[in-house]
Amino acid sequence: MTKLLSRQILPAPLSANIGITDLIDTYFTAYNSARLREACHLLSRDIMKPGVTVALSLSGALTPAGLGVSVLSPLMRHGFVDWIISTGANLYHDLHYGLGMELYASNPFVDDVKLRQEGRIRIYDIVFGYDVLLETDAFIRELLRSEPFQKRMGTAEFHHLLGKYINAMEKQLGVKNPCLLSTAYECGVPIYTSSPGDSSIGMNVAALALEGSKLVIDPSQDVNETAAIAYAARNSGIPNVEGKSAALILGGGSPKNFLLQTQPQIHEVLGLEERGHDYFVQITDARPDTGGLSGATPSEAVSWGKVDPEELPSTIVCYTDSTIALPLMGAYVINQCEPRPLKRLYDRREEMLATLQRDYLAARAERTEEKVAAAIPNAKPAPKPNREPIATYPCGTPIRR
Repeated sequence: MTKLLSRQILPAPLSANIGITDLIDTYFTAYNSARLREACHLLSRDIMKPGVTVALSLSGALTPAGLGVSVLSPLMRHGFVDWIISTGANLYHDLHYGLGMELYASNPFVDDVKLRQEGRIRIYDIVFGYDVLLETDAFIRELLRSEPFQKRMGTAEFHHLLGKYINAMEKQLGVKNPCLLSTAYECGVPIYTSSPGDSSIGMNVAALALEGSKLVIDPSQDVNETAAIAYAARNSGIPNVEGKSAALILGGGSPKNFLLQTQPQIHEVLGLEERGHDYFVQITDARPDTGGLSGATPSEAVSWGKVDPEELPSTIVCYTDSTIALPLMGAYVINQCEPRPLKRLYDRREEMLATLQRDYLAARAERTEEKVAAAIPNAKPAPKPNREPIATYPCGTPIRR
């Protein structure tokens, strides 16, 4: 029998006391439930291991639904998320919870004209007062006027500072469960935003620029730092353990691309050898046939050098709502996996960036030397150490046999 027919479906009646592991392992038998089961197995079996650096990208309104506090923060504390790329909106709405504000579960069929008249905001079936936005904006502006923010910085440093102050505010207000930014600050998890101007946080930064603020968000720092993290992931720092890189993608959009572009940045732009991310798990509702990045498949990403072609069996796309999949995957891995030591990548940014810069400049100098030698007749190039040539794909990704 073909290996594709290796899992017999054996229906069994549900019991009243079934746990999350048995529910997913036994009853998620086909279609996207099976893809979700496979994602849970890949996460628990291979990804949540000490040598794997796990990147998480966030798009879609996840934090307004409370998932930053309820799921993502526990995953960080267990060491299961090492760095994050998020929309600015997710981080902005995360602040509401850190400030002790109230958001309510409603329904998507309320009268929006009436809500506007009442001073209420709706995100599909979540409703909250307009004052939540105004008070959050006021907190952000007051904070960003302070001295630590009066300089040029990348979004990791910017969000780390935000997390530091919201962490202190949570303690002052008696907030029981820390928000995403606060937890990332405590765990040393760097958070990047691929489009820092595209949120209410960015809008407030822009408003302060009109007042003469010296705060400048530098996206080039983010491009280099994220590439440095992906580059450093090849060295686990653990004897006899190969370092690997995992991409866990919730939604798609700009955060997905910003995460995956780390690999082309390394080999296409910087000219350093790289093989792509080793693991790829995406939860999305986007179709691949429209050509959009959100629906682009892992096999398509191979052609860009974003995913290791040898690791396509370790890639999974599940077409479902992230608010369904994330709590299930989070509960599964927390149930099945031992907590990992925190990598605290925020604290290692300068070290990793220095390594990337050193190797890039060395590679560029070598290429310059080769061009000079080729331009001079009868010039003898400097001897190079003996090493076997490396076969690569057109994108520069080494072909491993």
